[in-house]
Amino acid sequence: MPLHPIRARLAAAALLAAAGLVASGTTSAGAAPTAAAPDIPVASVKAHLARFQSIATANGGNRAHGRPGYKASLDYVKGKLDAAGFTTAVKQFTSGGATGYNLIADWPGGDTNQVVMAGAHLDSVTAGPGINDNGSGSAAVLETALAVSRAQLKPAKHLRFAWWGAEELGMVGSRNYVNSLATGDRSKISGYLNFDMIGSPNPGYFVYDDDPALEKVFKDYFTGLGIPTEIETEGDGRSDHAPFKSAGIPVGGLFSGADYKKTAAQAAAWGGTAGKPFDACYHSSCDKASNIDDTALDHNSDAIAHAVWELAAS
Repeated sequence: MPLHPIRARLAAAALLAAAGLVASGTTSAGAAPTAAAPDIPVASVKAHLARFQSIATANGGNRAHGRPGYKASLDYVKGKLDAAGFTTAVKQFTSGGATGYNLIADWPGGDTNQVVMAGAHLDSVTAGPGINDNGSGSAAVLETALAVSRAQLKPAKHLRFAWWGAEELGMVGSRNYVNSLATGDRSKISGYLNFDMIGSPNPGYFVYDDDPALEKVFKDYFTGLGIPTEIETEGDGRSDHAPFKSAGIPVGGLFSGADYKKTAAQAAAWGGTAGKPFDACYHSSCDKASNIDDTALDHNSDAIAHAVWELAAS
């Protein structure tokens, strides 16, 4: 994320289906309810983070746009997706005199006139390896995509995943992608979900409020876990959902906090330390593999899968 200028539904569905009623998550009248999203193992997400860390360590300590660590990160993600049966495409752009890359991965099937997208920026700042910002979002989106493959999901809507370059320079990669789409192709995207910093070490649970329907998917999920959420404001206009929103595409997403300080009320609700930043290593060299709260990463990764499964089936 670039610097700011300032700073038990599934069980009910099964009961309804047994009674011959149509519940949320069914695909048509009388159809069985959509299968529940799988649990996303946090150990698997952290294995991707470990790879991002090793890539950064081997490439000057970062994974920034125009640096070899970024391209190595992209190659790692692409290799996983290619092996899992996705159709991948690397989209090039230029920023600051350097070539940048977006990675787009499409899962076969689903109505291509109704596309559900989930994405995260893959680049770090030059100061550090960017494991929370934004290895966390990138790894969770990757593991969700791999879960789609393992389940051999047959979604009603088409699923597309994306990893953006040069976000830290001002959402350059995602803006390039949105601007490259024909008007008709933009209108086919029924929602874009963005995940930027979802494992902050002093975490909050923030939900984008840009689109009420997408917001509700995430809020309902966390309500089911007994975790209160707040509206996300720290990242407004600062991450890759912004170009999509500007183009009139519905957006949603999750965030666990950056350099804003956790209030006493937030610490009472979520734990952690009041008066300290959500991520004291934001945009710093200490944003390493140790700079992650496993519980937040786990909950948010599962929430991504829940949203993808629900939105692709509805």
